[in-house]
Amino acid sequence: MKPPFAVAFVSALCTVSLFATNSAADEAKYNVLFIISDDLTSTALSCYGNKVCATPNIDRLAARGTRFTRAYCQGTYCGPSRASFMSGYYPHATGVLGYTNPRPQIGDRATWSQHFKNNGYYAARVSKIFHMGVPGGIEDGGDGADDVASWSERFNSPGPEWKAAGDGETLEGNPDGKKPVVGGNTFVVVEADGDDLVHSDGRTAAKAVELIAKHKDEPFWLGVGFVRPHVPFVAPKPYFGPFLPYDKMELPEKLPGDWDDIPKAGINYKTSLNMKMDVRRQKKAVGGYYASVAYMDAQVGKVLDALEEAGLNEKTIVIFTSDHGYHLGEHDFWAKVSLREESASVPLIISVPGKQPAVCHSLVELLDLYPTIAGVCGLEIPSRLQGKNIATMLDDPTVSVRDAAFSVAPSRQGFLLREDKWVYIQYKEDASAGIELFDMEMDPRQFTNLAELPEHAPIVARFKAKLAEKLRELRDNDLDRS
Repeated sequence: MKPPFAVAFVSALCTVSLFATNSAADEAKYNVLFIISDDLTSTALSCYGNKVCATPNIDRLAARGTRFTRAYCQGTYCGPSRASFMSGYYPHATGVLGYTNPRPQIGDRATWSQHFKNNGYYAARVSKIFHMGVPGGIEDGGDGADDVASWSERFNSPGPEWKAAGDGETLEGNPDGKKPVVGGNTFVVVEADGDDLVHSDGRTAAKAVELIAKHKDEPFWLGVGFVRPHVPFVAPKPYFGPFLPYDKMELPEKLPGDWDDIPKAGINYKTSLNMKMDVRRQKKAVGGYYASVAYMDAQVGKVLDALEEAGLNEKTIVIFTSDHGYHLGEHDFWAKVSLREESASVPLIISVPGKQPAVCHSLVELLDLYPTIAGVCGLEIPSRLQGKNIATMLDDPTVSVRDAAFSVAPSRQGFLLREDKWVYIQYKEDASAGIELFDMEMDPRQFTNLAELPEHAPIVARFKAKLAEKLRELRDNDLDRS
């Protein structure tokens, strides 16, 4: 039998050891700051090569993180994309192909932020994380298709949107210039009076700054949802300066007969033709979009500054992305929904304390964020998640975990498989509405559809089989099981 002193000494050592272990675990608990922009194409960011639209704050995040050049959303408009990366399931697994919340389909399964909340994190969102109508939902200041169980607290950021005082013009469906500034999902530019705080994104940044200061001493998962550059293209007047006069804006290269070799379903829902936008209006649309991006970037800077001022840079994983991409006149397409590169790909930057900055060209999906960040933070990765853990890419950007990225355009029953060399797009599960095939090495801007050429028939057949298997795989989930 050990003497009482020895027992007490060993007990004390164990207590100290246990305390030290718990303290170390607490110290290792990273915060998560998830910043998402709405309708943002990576081609508008200077860290992705844009020479006209400067985004210094997003650039400084990229300078210390991993910038992914081939990241893809899982739905090419807001609702299905956001429901997907927050729930951990593909859109066709949950059936959320529009603007609803995934909760009825996922039951009591934890969303991404809820998983962190269930593990002791303060989880909050400011403005748009799940779907929220823009501009209508922002004008109303409501919750949209939000999920209350995902959050400890949630905050909305109402703003005037297209009703903002200033110099405005409706560019879409207004060839004679007589239409006033209008609301809805319409191309409108407003060079607005007042400062950043007049508008939703300025208020979102201010609330995020407040929450970082308030919760700096506890682990947090903070979602910061900026609504720009989603239409209307509204920003305080100073942000428009670098893009004036608008006629200096350059439009992307366009080829005569560009639509001749693609199926009708492949022509986007907004085009220069059906929007009745002449060259002047197209150039102003680009300038207005860039001004909205510049305004959003300035708000990102305020949030990053707050993180630094709170001494949390070395304790916080920061993610920046968008819910999908955006067309700015490529192929005479505008906006989202299409499965072409500009619409389906997204900017993605992940900064993890202690990791070296890098650029990663491997294929990734937004669906990968939930399992990856959970794993990096030392939380259990639920086996049900349909994304992949890409944490190894944060140490070695040459690693690949996917041979293809997958995305959908539910409104046109479209499916995308993006491999290193090939892009395959199919409309309807039986391909009855057409297919597209592009060689991304020889034709990165996707001008020539190869799908109907006999010499490419074996490649098309391979993709058809691969897509059918992918759809079977993603529908084989646990949503119909307890």
